[in-house]
Amino acid sequence: MSDITRYTISIYSENNVGLLNRISAIFLKRHIDILSFSTSQSEIQDVFRFVIVVDMTEVSVRKIVQQIEKQVDVIKAFFHTDEETIFQESALYKVKSSSLFEERQIQNIIKESHANIVTVSPVFFVIEKTGFRHETEKLRKDLAPYGLLQFVRSGRISVSKAPMGISEILNNFNNQNKE
Repeated sequence: MSDITRYTISIYSENNVGLLNRISAIFLKRHIDILSFSTSQSEIQDVFRFVIVVDMTEVSVRKIVQQIEKQVDVIKAFFHTDEETIFQESALYKVKSSSLFEERQIQNIIKESHANIVTVSPVFFVIEKTGFRHETEKLRKDLAPYGLLQFVRSGRISVSKAPMGISEILNNFNNQNKE
């Protein structure tokens, strides 16, 4: 039996309507739970990067990546283990302002978690924390007793430790399309 491992799948693609739906369908068809998902502009102009986190076997992740690469808009897909990437998440916490001024302990919680206060109003203040999932989750639990009004966490963002060579792949892709 193969071991289940956490993988970060990076997909470089053109930004076309419907691609997200087609990628999601690949995971849905195989009953694979997506743990985290984010997308943004990549290091290459007009090329977007999807970052998807899943727990699965190496054999399964290879098959998924091959299936993803068959999508017309996908330029290249990669997968990496946690040990092969540098990754973080970001979280925002909206808390009652009265807690900041009346509860001394909340200032210690913010300081110890290495979080930042990004805005303060008479009604609420907002804290930002970047880190690993367990760190943003600990801060959420620590703030809950003080009037946590809202909480949101981003999907994982990551870069690989080893070069992926996507610029060379894209240049080859563009040169082949010109011929």
